[in-house]
Amino acid sequence: MKSERKNNGKMSIRINTIFRSLRHRNYRLFFSGQSISLIGTWMQRIALPWAVYRMTGSEVLLGVVGFASSIPSFVLAPFAGVLIDRWSRYRVMLVTQIISMIQASVLAWLSLSGALEIWHIILLSVVLGIINTFDMPARHSFVINMVNGKEDIGNAIALNSMMFNGARLIGPSVAGIVLATAGEGTCFLINAISYLFVIASLMMMNVPLIRERKERTPMLRELKEGLDYTFGFPPIKHIILLLGLVSFMGASYQVLMPVYAKEVLLGDSHTYGFLMGGAGAGALLGAIFLASRDTVLRLGCLIPAATALLSAGLIAMSFSSSFFISMFLIFFTGLGMMTQTAASNTILQTITDEDKRGRVMSFYTMALMGTVPFGSLLAGWMAKWIGTPWTIFFGGAACLAGALFFYRRLPELRRLVRPVYVSMGILPEVAVGIRSANEPGTGT
Repeated sequence: MKSERKNNGKMSIRINTIFRSLRHRNYRLFFSGQSISLIGTWMQRIALPWAVYRMTGSEVLLGVVGFASSIPSFVLAPFAGVLIDRWSRYRVMLVTQIISMIQASVLAWLSLSGALEIWHIILLSVVLGIINTFDMPARHSFVINMVNGKEDIGNAIALNSMMFNGARLIGPSVAGIVLATAGEGTCFLINAISYLFVIASLMMMNVPLIRERKERTPMLRELKEGLDYTFGFPPIKHIILLLGLVSFMGASYQVLMPVYAKEVLLGDSHTYGFLMGGAGAGALLGAIFLASRDTVLRLGCLIPAATALLSAGLIAMSFSSSFFISMFLIFFTGLGMMTQTAASNTILQTITDEDKRGRVMSFYTMALMGTVPFGSLLAGWMAKWIGTPWTIFFGGAACLAGALFFYRRLPELRRLVRPVYVSMGILPEVAVGIRSANEPGTGT
């Protein structure tokens, strides 16, 4: 009986640890509204490439649409970071969510009216890419304000990933059913409606009025300052470079999933939806694992390990023609990709100076999304000439090489990050020793 109570107590403590960021009202509001909105977002993400492939039957155009949605992040993200460090991040988030709802509404109207053409999709994808260029760094930078400091930042980022990948698990599955019964337009419409929830949650927040920076420092000077800071500190530089490589060579597998589901596995929209849902299930498990951690220590080791896991999943999946084996493999691919992304985000947010957070997170956005358009184009071109399986194989092999390089640099990166963690008290045994040494009557 005592043992059972003890186990229940441990489980309760663990659950409280996982969801500890929800004790902050603003973050709790954001979490609830965004959780609903992201289901709609994933439904649109699944429906859009399916509509492109249904309309054109072209792997290359799949790559073009992926390029159009992400190229704004590559071009504009550094400038967006400068502006986000000047502006209210809360207001940026509110405006980007409203414009995203308008974009989804236009897409739904064109599709349901039967007027949707490929050039509409490309144009609206560019618009959404511009929106995301401002939304992502603003949202990532604002997390620390929603949880009132750095104490719960790692947990909040992990919960963001849980929320994102919980929707990634539900959204594709629902999208597969809706695609088969009602078509792509209904998926777009559901997404447009879902934005109402996150907009309402943002408007209900109690956000202190933060005076926007009025000084007119030249943008190029601030851009250079952010560039020097980001790529002048090796831990930040190598995290962002590995993230960019994975997004360029690894994440591009997603744009080929409609082709993989239809041509390799001989499936339909249900197959496609379940594959993406399988990746989401793996990512959700990784997010739960990260949320259960109560410290950022040893997250650096997880980055190359998670990258190696997603690489192994991609390489093995390239040889599979079985739906069930592919589902098993894509689960671990999603697990590795999410863990690498969220661990990178947590470390970056922890070690970055507050006044440069927007610029660092804009380079994070650039690495995460800005490299995807080139990866999408490359994947579409390679799939046409050497086939989808070999394209996935080479993507996994490139990510594995990046993981090995990062692992070799890990001791040096730890040495450079250690003083930052000591100054923040993240290494308590060192921090306590320093405080004790400075107290009167201690030591010799």
